[in-house]
Amino acid sequence: MRIDKYAFLTSALLLLCGAALCAASSGDPSAPLVVDGDSRVVVMEYEAWFGPHAVTFQGTAALPLLQSSDMRSVGGGYDSADPAVIKRHVDWLEYMGADAAISEVTNNVSCIFNSEWFAKKYLPYCSPSFRVYNQNIRDNTGNLYPAWTELGTRLKLIPLLGGSDQDVLYKDLDGKTAFEKEIEFFGSLLNKYPQRQVVYKGKPLMLIFLGAAQDPDRADSPLWFQLRMFLQHHPEIARKYTFRMMAGYLDAQPGLWATQGTPDGPVEINPGYGFWSWVDRLKTSCTTPACPYYPSYNETTTGSGLRVENFTASIATAGVEAGWGCPNPNSLPYCADDALRFGENGSYITLHDFMAYARQLDPIFLIIHQFNEFVEPDEGFDANTDDDIEPANLWGRGALHAVRHEIRVYRHGIDDEDSADQP
Repeated sequence: MRIDKYAFLTSALLLLCGAALCAASSGDPSAPLVVDGDSRVVVMEYEAWFGPHAVTFQGTAALPLLQSSDMRSVGGGYDSADPAVIKRHVDWLEYMGADAAISEVTNNVSCIFNSEWFAKKYLPYCSPSFRVYNQNIRDNTGNLYPAWTELGTRLKLIPLLGGSDQDVLYKDLDGKTAFEKEIEFFGSLLNKYPQRQVVYKGKPLMLIFLGAAQDPDRADSPLWFQLRMFLQHHPEIARKYTFRMMAGYLDAQPGLWATQGTPDGPVEINPGYGFWSWVDRLKTSCTTPACPYYPSYNETTTGSGLRVENFTASIATAGVEAGWGCPNPNSLPYCADDALRFGENGSYITLHDFMAYARQLDPIFLIIHQFNEFVEPDEGFDANTDDDIEPANLWGRGALHAVRHEIRVYRHGIDDEDSADQP
């Protein structure tokens, strides 16, 4: 019988130290983070997309304070492969109190991983230059594993796979799908750098990003269901990893909720779907017909009974009907259902409200949306409508300190902020 290397290593680790001791090793740079039903893990949504031949910052609503010399020719910003930038990001993530970050390659997955033949047949947009552009994002993301390991950080990395395009399940000339190839890409990194793993349910954790709206009817064979069937029919993959599916705006998809009706608090996702949230809205005071909006969560069974498995908190959230723009992007006033970054006196009111629910729900995985996506103005035209945390021209380092404070309160009930070690 073939012995699976991941299963063997994970089983050996658990036998040697026990789940409780391994879970306590979240601060150990040399060991995986083993998560169980008693854990409280904080995960930052993170992108390593930027570089001179990949995504740039030109036209974004906010501009990062960090700069790389090799970005000068394209107008400034930073390169995600720049060792100085990587070091600073690690310092900031550790300062805020994160345990792990998401390593994301979710866009144009088939263009990145499949052959030129496949691109010509299925992907008319996937030109050679576009492929290289996106493969640089893949390489930047993969580079986090050796770079973070060399830095000796305690932070872990959770892969986020692309599952929002139907073509990720089409077979290439080699008989494999892009979905398989991306799993293999991240799997090889987790195998080479096991100290970056988050082990959950006995196996390294991988997330699958589904996009926004999800068809709840399995009879329609929606993509999320096809992906689950794919994993079910490929036990050689499913036995290596724990997979969880992540989607956006579950707050506005009642067909996925465990209980129907107008919510008066966070909404539980039907366990038959079990989707984790990438981002949800939170706006209880608006007056539009669709309000109020409450974020979602998912429950799981642990050795001690039911526990909230995941909850996602955000710096700011857009409205449903018009996004950020009322009556159009780049103009004021804001939409009535927007949850803005700042309250009175510049306080991070939306984050504070999300984190109040996080303390109430006490999830195994608390996810923070988001460190550094740097969207274009039509998705966030000023500091109040931007949900990034990384220090930038519109808000300085204020978001770092606000997130650190909320995480400290969440974990310890400490209602203060030690500014002496601010990076």
